[in-house]
Amino acid sequence: MLQLIGESIGIVFGGFITIYMVLVISFYSVILLLSLLQLRREYKLDKEQAYDEYLNDLYTKPISIIVPAFNEEAGLIQSVRSLLGINYPTYEIIVVNDGSTDDSLNKMIRHYEMKEIKKVIRKQVETKNIKGIYQSRTLPNLYLIDKENGGKADALNVGLNFSHYPYICSLDGDSILERDAFLKVMKPIMLSNEDVIASGGSVRIANGCKISNGHLLEVGLSKHPLVIMQIIEYLRAFLMGRIGLSRHNLLLIVSGAFGVFSKSWVAEAGGYKTTTVGEDMELVVRLHRLIKEKGVKKKIVYVPDPVCWTEVPEETKFLRRQRRRWHRGLFESLWAHRKLAFNPKYGPIGMISFPYFWIVEFFGPIIELSGYIYILCSLFIGGIYLEFAIIIFLLSCLYGSLFSMASVLLEEWSLRKYPKVSHIVKLFLYSMTETLWYRPLTVFWRCEGIWQIIVGEKGWGEMKRKGVSE
Repeated sequence: MLQLIGESIGIVFGGFITIYMVLVISFYSVILLLSLLQLRREYKLDKEQAYDEYLNDLYTKPISIIVPAFNEEAGLIQSVRSLLGINYPTYEIIVVNDGSTDDSLNKMIRHYEMKEIKKVIRKQVETKNIKGIYQSRTLPNLYLIDKENGGKADALNVGLNFSHYPYICSLDGDSILERDAFLKVMKPIMLSNEDVIASGGSVRIANGCKISNGHLLEVGLSKHPLVIMQIIEYLRAFLMGRIGLSRHNLLLIVSGAFGVFSKSWVAEAGGYKTTTVGEDMELVVRLHRLIKEKGVKKKIVYVPDPVCWTEVPEETKFLRRQRRRWHRGLFESLWAHRKLAFNPKYGPIGMISFPYFWIVEFFGPIIELSGYIYILCSLFIGGIYLEFAIIIFLLSCLYGSLFSMASVLLEEWSLRKYPKVSHIVKLFLYSMTETLWYRPLTVFWRCEGIWQIIVGEKGWGEMKRKGVSE
């Protein structure tokens, strides 16, 4: 009797995992189709179209670029140099030193000849205390704020309070921008007559690229397998996931590495939340919520063409910390706004986006890990369990490797950031192996993030930077 019950439970469990994966694959297939349609529509346009008309001050909106920096001395000078060379008429750069314990502050002061200034700041959002404000003697649009350590969100709020312009951009301290990135990411805002209140660009991986003095000279691939798999993962997340969701205003994430926001809307929403490690997603969710509650037609969009190049972890221990932290941040954002889930008051955001992020993004790793365990156990038990295991494994290959391979092809078809055929071939071949080793690793790390939530673990965890610019 007990054996029969056990067999029934095993069959039901295998069936549940199979049905779940079929539903997820179906959803991703729809997202892939939407992304294909959107890219086809966009790239029918003349991609050599000049942006000269947007360089006119009459059309463009001035931007305050906020660069939160905590122990970023390895790449901060080069990142600021990259920003000083962008192709945009009116902007300011606000570097916020968040209590760094390295030489970030002194290097900025020395390199850019900064002097301390006195300035009254309008406090729209509460923040930690400011120790000093500096301005470059030679570059009047470059500011440096030294403050007590309060985390990335608090540093962004300090920049928000200090900023002079109607749009703000959050940019990581280890990032390098392409020269026309701001013209491209601001284009939907300018064309929409301010109906678009936030716009995010693509993030690509700088490891392996040739970067000198803050400028991208040559796109390349790292030799580290972990980095190559992250490149594929980023392509999948941005080119497949975000394009499809953005098309119907369902986007819940604008990457903290590169995103532009209307300052007035961010201030009205209360600024960046300092009690979460996923402040970028939490802000976007709060903005969607504010839009719906005010009953206005505003949009948050993703633009694939403007690219920001950033450094990613090359060591397993740092990548593991990053993925655990990301999953905790995902939960904090979803839980803080849990009343949106399946709530028709919030339209497609409540009925599609939130259920998707709960069921697929947050709980997905638990079900996937269960599937891996089921496959391993079935090898010893055999029988009908083995049949379910084969189906689950094939679905895993479809869900993991096949969609990643499609993302690589999307990259080659649309943006073509990787100039060599050997790059695409290498990415394609690596994507075929994702299900066998990389995805199980990230699934396990995300499940560790869920365990950290259960036990109440806090903090970011140290992230080692070596810098990507020569």
